[in-house]
Amino acid sequence: MDLNLSAEDRAFQAEVRAFLEAELTPALREAGRRTTSVFTDRDLNLPWHRILHRKGWVAPAWPVEYGGPGWTEMQRHIFASECALAGGPSLSPMGLRMVGPCIQRFGTDAQKAHYLPRILSGEDYWCQGYSEPGSGSDLASLQLRAVRDGDDYVLNGSKIWTTHAHFANRMFCLVRTRFDGKPQAGITFLLLDMDTPGITVKPIITMAGDHEVNQVFFDEARVPVSGRLGEENQGWTVAKYLLEFERGGGAAAGLKLSVARIRDMARAEPLGDGRTLMDDPDFASRLTQADMAVQAIEMTEHRVLSALASGRAPGPASSMLKTQSTEMMQQLDALAVEAAQHYAAVFQPEARAAGTNVEAVGPDHSLVSMARYLNNRAATIYGGSNEIQRNIMAQLVLGL
Repeated sequence: MDLNLSAEDRAFQAEVRAFLEAELTPALREAGRRTTSVFTDRDLNLPWHRILHRKGWVAPAWPVEYGGPGWTEMQRHIFASECALAGGPSLSPMGLRMVGPCIQRFGTDAQKAHYLPRILSGEDYWCQGYSEPGSGSDLASLQLRAVRDGDDYVLNGSKIWTTHAHFANRMFCLVRTRFDGKPQAGITFLLLDMDTPGITVKPIITMAGDHEVNQVFFDEARVPVSGRLGEENQGWTVAKYLLEFERGGGAAAGLKLSVARIRDMARAEPLGDGRTLMDDPDFASRLTQADMAVQAIEMTEHRVLSALASGRAPGPASSMLKTQSTEMMQQLDALAVEAAQHYAAVFQPEARAAGTNVEAVGPDHSLVSMARYLNNRAATIYGGSNEIQRNIMAQLVLGL
C-alpha cells in the first residue's frame, strides 16, 4: 500500500482546497462548527449542496452516466477528507449516498430518470423509514403493514427515529407485504411522497434540545405500486445493499479535526499559575492516545481504499471501521466535555443556532460540546449497532 499521492492526486487535492477556500463562506463554516448532529439541518446544508451541484461534485461516488464526476477511489477519499478538514456543513446522506445508489442498482428506467436528477439538484430531500418501535437492530421484525389494493399499497403502522422527516418530501421505506414464512422474505422497499394523505410526522426532541428525529405514523396511507423499488417481498436485498453505503468509511478526517479542536480548547482553558489544561499530564496523555487511535483508523481506511482500488471487497473491515470510528467519536466527545468544564452543563440550544443573536454563556469553543456528546451516544447504535458489528467480525475474522 503506497500512501504517497501521485502528481495527479496532489494536483487534484490542490484544486479541491482552492475550491473550498473560495466557496465555503463564513456562514457555511459557522453552520459546520455548530452542527451537533450526524448532518446539518436542511436550510443550512442545501445551499452547500447546490454549490457542489453546480460544480458537478455533489455525488462523488456516482457513475458519470448518472451525473457523477467519474473520480477514482483516491480522488473520492481526498475530496471527503478535505471537506471534513475545511469544516463546512455536512450534506444529508439519505439521497446521495443511500437511496440514490439503490435506485441506480434496482430502479426501473422511469424511476432513474425521475428521481436521480432531483437528488442531484436537491429538489428531493429524503428520509429513511427503517426502524420501528421494537424493530431497530432486529430490522427484519418490522411490522409496518402494506396491503395491495389495485395500483396502490395501503400502509398502516409507524416508523421511529426518522431523521429529518420533518424536512423531507420523500421517504424510502421498508414495509411488510407478507406475514408468513421467513421474516426477511416478506419485506418490500417503497419510495413515497411525504405529503401523502394519512402520513403524520411527530417530533422527538433529543436530550440536547435538538429536533433531529421523529416518529412517522401511517394511517391508511396509499402509496402507488409504481413507487416499489425491486420486486415485492424482495426488499431485504435492497435494504442490505443500502446499508453497505450507510456503514461506509471516511471518518478519520473528521476525527482528526475533533482532536485538533479539543487541543485548541485545552490550550485556551486556564488551570491557574499561567498553565492551561493542555499542561495537565493526564489530559494531555489521554488526548495523545486518542490521536494515535485516530491515526490507526486512518491507516485502516487506507487499507480499505487500497482494496477497493484493486477491485477487491473490503470484507469485515467496514464493520471494524464503523465500530472503531463511532467509539472513538464518543471518546473525543467526552474529552471535549471535560475541556469545556462547567460551561458544558449550560443548556442553550438557542445560542447554537446558526445566525442567532442569542449570546452564548461561556467561550464559543464550549458551546456545542455537551450537545455533540449527547447526540453521538446514538452513533454506536445507528447503521447497525456495534454489538451486531462485533458479531460480524467474530464470524468473518475469527470464524466463531
